[in-house]
Amino acid sequence: MVRRATAIYPGSFDPVTNGHLDIIERGRKVFKHVIVSVAVNAQKQSFFSVEERLEMLRQVTQQWENVAVDTFEGLLVNYAVEKNAGVILRGIRAVSDYEYEFQMALMNRSLESNVETVFMVPAGTYSYLSSSLVKEVFGLGGSVSGLVPAVVEESMKKKAPAITD
Repeated sequence: MVRRATAIYPGSFDPVTNGHLDIIERGRKVFKHVIVSVAVNAQKQSFFSVEERLEMLRQVTQQWENVAVDTFEGLLVNYAVEKNAGVILRGIRAVSDYEYEFQMALMNRSLESNVETVFMVPAGTYSYLSSSLVKEVFGLGGSVSGLVPAVVEESMKKKAPAITD
């Protein structure tokens, strides 16, 4: 297989889940280079700071030499052009994801026709998994083991120890 393009895999990654890692791992096999990029949104209330998310992403992707971690603000297509990336990589879990992602892909194409969007479906094991669901389960005292990498689970416990006591 010839891997040609650089792909941007954008998201909030708050927190990064095993579903995200599944997409990253498979994406790195398809694309020459994958940039996992944390979207900076000051209006959004986050569990982890941008810096914490970057550090966790670096830890869980360090074994893959063609994966980099970064941040971006503003329009994703502008960031893709700046990074010389021809592809935006997006994970699709359900029909509801597809409707939103389809609209975004069309808008991105209208803004920058040289950047394509590629959708990947996660492994069935992770088809229900989202960062929001992980935070909800954790917030209600449930176990997130197996849903997130161990380093993320430990970081969640350190961040909100009263929830796990």
